[in-house]
Amino acid sequence: MAEENFGTGSSVGGGSEINGRLASMDSVESRWVFQDDDDSVMDDDDEDEEDDGALHRTAMDSEDDDDNAEQRLIRTGPRIDSFDVEALEIPGAQRNDYEDFSVGRKIIIAFQTLGIVFGDVGTSPLYAFDVMFTKAPINGKEDVLGALSLVLYTLILIPLIKYVLVVLWANDDGEGGTFALYSLICRHAKVSLLPNQLPSDARISSFRLKVPSPELERSLKIKERLETSQTLKKLLLILVLAGTSMVIADGVVTPAMSVMSAVGGLKVGVAAIEQEQVVMISVAFLVILFSVQKFGTSKVGLGVGPALFLWFCSLAGIGIYNLVKYDSSVVRAFNPVHIYYFFKRNSSKAWRALGGCLLCATGSEAMFADLCYFSVRSIQLTFVFLVLPCLLLGYLGQAAYLMENHAADVAEQAFFSSVPSSAFWPVFLIANIAALIASRAMTTATFSCIKQSTALGCFPRLKIIHTSRKFMGQIYIPVINWFLLVVCLVFVCSISSITEMGNAYGIAELGVMMMTTVLVTIVMLLIWQINIIVVLSFAVIFLGIELIFFSSVLALVGDGSWIILVFAAIMFFIMYIWNYGSKLKYETEVKKKLSMDLMRELGPNLGTIRAPGIGLLYNELVKGVPAIFGHFLTTLPAIHSMIIFVCIKYVPVPVVPQSERFLFRRVCPKGYHIFRCIARYGYKDVRKENHQTFEQLLIESLEKFIRREAQERSLESDGDDDTDSEEENACTRVLIAPNGSVYSLGLPLLADFRDTSKPISEASTSEEVKLGTSADPTTSDPELSLERELSFIHKAKESGMVYLLGHGDIRARKDSWFIKKLVINYFYAFLRKNCRRGVANLSVPHSHLMQVGMTYMV
Repeated sequence: MAEENFGTGSSVGGGSEINGRLASMDSVESRWVFQDDDDSVMDDDDEDEEDDGALHRTAMDSEDDDDNAEQRLIRTGPRIDSFDVEALEIPGAQRNDYEDFSVGRKIIIAFQTLGIVFGDVGTSPLYAFDVMFTKAPINGKEDVLGALSLVLYTLILIPLIKYVLVVLWANDDGEGGTFALYSLICRHAKVSLLPNQLPSDARISSFRLKVPSPELERSLKIKERLETSQTLKKLLLILVLAGTSMVIADGVVTPAMSVMSAVGGLKVGVAAIEQEQVVMISVAFLVILFSVQKFGTSKVGLGVGPALFLWFCSLAGIGIYNLVKYDSSVVRAFNPVHIYYFFKRNSSKAWRALGGCLLCATGSEAMFADLCYFSVRSIQLTFVFLVLPCLLLGYLGQAAYLMENHAADVAEQAFFSSVPSSAFWPVFLIANIAALIASRAMTTATFSCIKQSTALGCFPRLKIIHTSRKFMGQIYIPVINWFLLVVCLVFVCSISSITEMGNAYGIAELGVMMMTTVLVTIVMLLIWQINIIVVLSFAVIFLGIELIFFSSVLALVGDGSWIILVFAAIMFFIMYIWNYGSKLKYETEVKKKLSMDLMRELGPNLGTIRAPGIGLLYNELVKGVPAIFGHFLTTLPAIHSMIIFVCIKYVPVPVVPQSERFLFRRVCPKGYHIFRCIARYGYKDVRKENHQTFEQLLIESLEKFIRREAQERSLESDGDDDTDSEEENACTRVLIAPNGSVYSLGLPLLADFRDTSKPISEASTSEEVKLGTSADPTTSDPELSLERELSFIHKAKESGMVYLLGHGDIRARKDSWFIKKLVINYFYAFLRKNCRRGVANLSVPHSHLMQVGMTYMV
């Protein structure tokens, strides 16, 4: 059952965003097709692509097509699909080639890398030992050595071995994060729950699978298992959403922890400073931090990169100073036996201290999630040759100081207490700047993850601002930025203890780390196809370590860190409800789409007057005629002489090349003048243009598509001319609308409708097309037929273009479960009402917009 609403003028709606950066898709392969008696060759989007010599059955653009007309097999020439828009090429559309940069440019990128990627892990010396020794107080030098050994091997195992040497290589064409891993898996196995995949998507060059070894039987079995099990698909999605929700939670805790620990140094420099004053100063810093976020990653990264370079140099310098002055024997901590002694002496306290130890590895996930901003090699080299040595020296220096000064008050401010008094204030200033930079690392990672999840149908659409013309991965999301600020301020004011914040920080970090480990393991099995021993070693070692750490922080969740778990749970349900509602809506629209038998029965005039002009009907279906089109036919007295179904679709790749952006298809025979355009985008693509550019490129590209189609016909192996002997049934036809209404349809009124038994009648609103005879124009000379169709397009364009927005909503049936009613009728409806509308990025005049909506009962 469906309810109808109709609007024009200023109504803005629709489920998909319009984009006009159009391009052409070239396919050099010949194909076998079936040709109907009406001499109209049409592609089927379900065609199988198992072998190059396979026979493809092509019919009208619908899986409902059951045409019984006589057909014959022909071979066509190379197909070229859709648009050609090299003139609108946007810088940064392809992956940036960092290797081609000059030396000066590489130095600039290195500073940006420091400022954006390593800020989080670089400020961990401010609070790692503080939290550890709060949970496990120092009782002797052996405790300092044991804690230091834990920190050193945590740094080596997690940031270095796991992330820098392994996880960074699991990127999706330069894109990192949990959703990038999910996209990579979706490309190799059909595990996406949204049923809008097409075989033609696999022809995209960036979609093609590149594996380091021939396909193994194990990989094929895993692929088959993932594709056939609905439970595994849902479980995989739940893991991805859980990891992403933890990234967003991390974007709240990181600024709070970094800023609070840096400002807390005032209590060492100024004895009169109280904790309440530290909190107020931290709040002011956080407001400033989120306010400058809008200036972009490149600008801020370049500005603060040198400051963070000074911070790492300060860490190394202070560490060397303390090693020389106090106790250089702390280098013994590289012997892992001290970890055993530490646990033997402290038992349960040492286990609780693991949560603080993990804080030295915070920011590891940011290295992966922020990968879209920089190259893998630049991050690896910067970490190995600058970041890691400075961190190791910083921790060694703090431990050397604590070997001689391990009072409780000193251990709670280990870093600032170890700074020489003459250098305290300069270091304090640099530390606060570094803390502000670190806070941005997970914020930018949050923006990237949300953009990816939006593109893959797991987050409501939001306004996304691209802050760099050169690097299109650098984005800013205003709503998320201010939302994170509000939650961060609440978090700081509610939990002012560094220990409790550190525990919440550990929960968020470990949640992301464990999900990443699971997804990378699947990538190893399915895509890399490496030895099973290596895969099991990776999974067992790192997942085991992370579970041990997680048990430590989870045991203390009652101290206040539960707040971050609640926040992550809220974000998880928002994403899951949006994905569930979007999937249900799409499946319902597929079931309600119009039958192609009905379209053929109506004839080229579609049962109403074809008024001059072009109607761009936006919908989310990739196949079939949307049910909303039936509302136009049953509600309006006239329909445009040319209709183009436009579908904005995301494919599981970061970037779709400009030359492969659009897929064009003809829906129904020529006389109907109905086309389908599928605009395919990666989750990293930029889409911003005005409607004038869109219209111009659309018409130019449509003409090229029609010309290429005519060239294909000229290459057909069987040159016999077929004529369509079908005659129009003069009896009155009936169209039943989706809402159950019955409409009586008149006789054909379109000028080029083929009827050899009667003179051709023309609609009074149509431009006259002089044919010379009443013969079917599609059966006359091919060149003449081509020119007539191009002329028809020009006249339709001159008459104007209207954006017809198909807007569908869903409501739960009355007999549905209460939870389903609650989720669909309230939660999903609220999210859909408040998300960004589909054409918000187009400057289309209100007079050119028309919306038709449907409410489906599911």
